[in-house]
Amino acid sequence: MARNIQSLERAAAMLRLLAGGERRLGLSDVASSLGLAKGTAHGILRTLQAEGFVEQDPASGRYQLGAELLRLGNSYLDVHELRARALVWTDDLARASGESVYVGVLHQSGVLIMHHVFRPDDSRQVLEVGAMQPLHSTALGKVLSAYDPVAHTQAHEVEREAFTPRTVTDGTGFEEILSLTRARGWASDVEETWEGVASVAAPIHDRRRMPVGAVAVAGAVERVCGESGEPRAALVASVRDCARAVSRDLGAGRF
Repeated sequence: MARNIQSLERAAAMLRLLAGGERRLGLSDVASSLGLAKGTAHGILRTLQAEGFVEQDPASGRYQLGAELLRLGNSYLDVHELRARALVWTDDLARASGESVYVGVLHQSGVLIMHHVFRPDDSRQVLEVGAMQPLHSTALGKVLSAYDPVAHTQAHEVEREAFTPRTVTDGTGFEEILSLTRARGWASDVEETWEGVASVAAPIHDRRRMPVGAVAVAGAVERVCGESGEPRAALVASVRDCARAVSRDLGAGRF
C-alpha cells in the first residue's frame, strides 16, 4: 500500500486551517495548531504563497487563503450558492444592459471577482474570474465597504491609491461616498479606477440579510452614463433589480 506524502498532508491541513479559522493567522498560530516546528510551517507557507494558494498581509505578516484557489475551483464555483443563484439573473442583466456584469465578494483587502458575464457583442473580451479589484474606487468595492463592516475596516486600513484624477483617497471623502451609497442603495465608479470606464453596483444579501457580495455592470462611460455624467437611471434600476432578485433567491426576502 502506497504511503501518503507527509508534506502534502501538512499543506492540505494548513489550507483547511486557514479556510476554517479566522480571516488571517500568524506563523506561530499555524505552527502550534498543526503541531509543527515554526521552520517547517514557514517553509510550507512560503511554498503555498509562491503558488498563489496562500497570501501574506504585508502589514501584519499574517497569512490567509489566496485567490489561486478560486481559479482552480471553477468546477466548485458551478455549485457555489451565490454564483449558482446569480447565473440566470446576471445573464439577463447583461442582455438587457448590453454591458459586462460582475459578481464580487470581499477577499483580503479587495474585491474578488467570482463571476463574470461577457458583454453580449462580438468584441474580444477576457474572463476576469479570480481578478482582484480595489475596495475604495470601484463600484463593487464601495458597496461592500458600505454594507460589510469587515470590508469597511479593511478599506480604511489599506492605502487608498489614486488610480485616476477622479479617485477619492481621503478618509472623510470616502466616508461621504459610503454614506451616500447606503442612502441610495447603490454605488458608482465613473473613471475612478480606469479611464473611460464606468460601473454601477448594488449589494447582495443572504437569508440573514447580511451582505455576501455585490453585482455590477461596467462599460464605456458614454454608454453607462447620461449627459449629466451620472449613471443612467434605467441602468441603475436594472442593477438593483438584479441584486434584489439574487438576494431573494438566497432567502433574503424583499428589500
